[in-house]
Amino acid sequence: MDLRKKRQLKQVSGIRFLLPFILFFIVASYEVWEHWALEGKIEFDFHLTYEVLFFGVFGPTAVFFALSFIIRLLKKEITISTELESLNRNLEQLVTERTEALKLRNVELAQANEELKELDCLKSDFVSLVSHELRGPLTTLNGGLEVALQKEEHLPPEPRRILKVVARESKRLTEFVQSILDISRLEAGKFNFTPGPVAVSPMLRRVVELACDCGEHKVVWEIPDDLPPIWADEIYLEKTVSNLLTNAVKYSPPTKPIELFAEVVNSELKITVTDYGRGIPLAMQNKIFERFNRLERGDRITTKGWGLGLYFAKALTEAQDGKISVKSPAHDSSNSPGTAFTITLPVTAEVPEDV
Repeated sequence: MDLRKKRQLKQVSGIRFLLPFILFFIVASYEVWEHWALEGKIEFDFHLTYEVLFFGVFGPTAVFFALSFIIRLLKKEITISTELESLNRNLEQLVTERTEALKLRNVELAQANEELKELDCLKSDFVSLVSHELRGPLTTLNGGLEVALQKEEHLPPEPRRILKVVARESKRLTEFVQSILDISRLEAGKFNFTPGPVAVSPMLRRVVELACDCGEHKVVWEIPDDLPPIWADEIYLEKTVSNLLTNAVKYSPPTKPIELFAEVVNSELKITVTDYGRGIPLAMQNKIFERFNRLERGDRITTKGWGLGLYFAKALTEAQDGKISVKSPAHDSSNSPGTAFTITLPVTAEVPEDV
């Protein structure tokens, strides 16, 4: 492209000088022939001089300057074209270098990702192994404590108190180990659900009466008797509701009630647990479902727990095609805004085909 333009520039440069002389020669010859040859006499003629100057000098001069302007434009075009080609070459080289660097970076990221996955698997396997190994001794310890406390009336007061404390803490540790095992299996895709039709109303009443030690808290529930059955794992659905009730008890004043409601909305069953605690800040409402993330009470009293209840509840609910949501504040009161957790599960009239 540049060679062709340079050839054109060279040709135009030659024409710039040659064309004016040719034009002058043609005009001068024609005017001399017209005024001297036709009239048959050679003498000074004003019209001859005027026409030779105008058409033979000024015209070719204008052509010369016009061609000079065109040559200047061609030179600018060649210069710009050369710069653009140089810029394109540099840009192509830069893109090639960046592409190679990006490929190398992607390979490094892929390797790092594989290493992280391997480390995560090793971590999960380690936690699962340790939890599994702890469960056996804890089961034996719990059994021994249970047997010892069967005859607690024969024990002195202080040993009896110590045994009860040890039994209670051993039970908490057993529940924690079981939660770790369940979470490891759930994350590894090895969690065994046993889905079936669940009668919701009896299950919720059983959770309130048996699964939740509410202490001074009063549980107010509104559970219709005609709730349709849902297709879920009853044991783990009960565990999920129990976790929400336990959390509500932890973060609520003893004098405030805990509310449990259930209703069907648009072919979905909604189970809502509401407390009258200090509520959850908006910035924390997504983080509370993360592992080991705990929200301390406003009075700075540390509550018992490991920050796994809501994470496990969310994972169990989503594994059963449901969802769990949080709303805070749940009430208009500024002193007790409260929090409402809602479990939403689809109502299934028939047994799913993939079961």
